[in-house]
Amino acid sequence: MSVRLDPRRLETFRVVATTGQVSAASRLLHLSQPAVTAQVRQLERECGQPLLVRTARGVRVNEAGRVLLDYARRMHALLEEAALTLAPETEDLSGELALAASTTLANSVVPELLASFLGGHPGLTVRLEVGNTEQVLGWLTEGRVPLGLVEGHARAAGIRLERYLEDELVPVVSARAPTALQRVRDVQALGTVPLVWREPGSGTRAVLERALRRAGARRGARPGDLQLGSTEAIKGAVALGLGVGFLSRWSIQAELAQGRLRVLPIPGLHIPRALSWALPVDAPSGIAGRFLRHARLAPPLLLP
Repeated sequence: MSVRLDPRRLETFRVVATTGQVSAASRLLHLSQPAVTAQVRQLERECGQPLLVRTARGVRVNEAGRVLLDYARRMHALLEEAALTLAPETEDLSGELALAASTTLANSVVPELLASFLGGHPGLTVRLEVGNTEQVLGWLTEGRVPLGLVEGHARAAGIRLERYLEDELVPVVSARAPTALQRVRDVQALGTVPLVWREPGSGTRAVLERALRRAGARRGARPGDLQLGSTEAIKGAVALGLGVGFLSRWSIQAELAQGRLRVLPIPGLHIPRALSWALPVDAPSGIAGRFLRHARLAPPLLLP
């Protein structure tokens, strides 16, 4: 007999699996906890196998649950997209567009998105919260903003990531840096020069540390290095010749074109990463939902 899935139970399963808590799902779905539990169990009977592993701390999906959760998320996203598509594009939007972004994205990606979006909706105000990746996820969890843009492999309970843009962290120095910095050509040489890091908790910092370990460089922050709290601060320090910085290609397009910074060719050190939307369990609606749809349809382009 073929499996027939009830869309309502599938949606309940999606919320439970994403939040990891029946109690949290019941609040979001406006259902009692017994009703949520009953729907999930009925879905498991329809599938002929368990989908969740129950623990003292909540629930998590098993292998079958992971497969079904992917379908549930796609179905939910498709319905959200249909609702936004059918909403009249000509309606005047008013109010506040609130979002959060990690510093690299706030400086390099968000302005272009806002410019193209606000061109069609001039009556809006914008509130952009800027912090590191952990802070952005925290603001979403608190409900302070309805969506965010982050870098790296961030995780937070009740938050899902939607891959948006491809990026790469590259080692850069000033075009007028001291000779010792200009001559860095391999991973081992990074141990002989000062590095300019992002602060602990930054998505950029986490991605870089993993990449250096994979490349065989036992190199963490040490005396003589700088640890700075923003991409712009790192660019400024690198431009002054204070060390090798690792920066997003999105953040240095102008500096490379103008010849103020240059990328160090280091074989074996390739640091790709994703720039992702950070979203709550349910996709944002209203102004935030309209902005998200616009951003998906018209992503910015990275210059070669």
